Amino acid sequence: MGTKQAGGSVDAADLRRADSLAREIFSDVANKWAFLIIEALGEGTLRFTELRKEIEGVSHKMLTQNLRMLERNGLVERTVHPTVPPRVEYTLTDAGQGLRATVDSMCDWTHRYFGHIEAARSRFDA
Repeated sequence: MGTKQAGGSVDAADLRRADSLAREIFSDVANKWAFLIIEALGEGTLRFTELRKEIEGVSHKMLTQNLRMLERNGLVERTVHPTVPPRVEYTLTDAGQGLRATVDSMCDWTHRYFGHIEAARSRFDA
């Protein structure tokens, strides 16, 4: 995947532009697995297997892909300890902690409007 417009231009930060870096970043982090990883790591450093246990339903492949994407975007730091077998840990960076505040707000919103959404779905599906 190539990087879109960069360099701090106004266009690069415009989510409405198809070629903006901001849209690429938004697309990367606005997915369920990324949100769940950020939420899980918000409590502290975890190893890959611990993360996988925390996030029910995530496959090995999807967890790996999303951790790499979050690392690439500077939201997660990966630390490899020189042991046999190697021990790999993941933790949120300062930017990741900043995004966690948004993820927490989304979780709060979900809990607040859960009943409303459930009722709307029932009416719609009827």
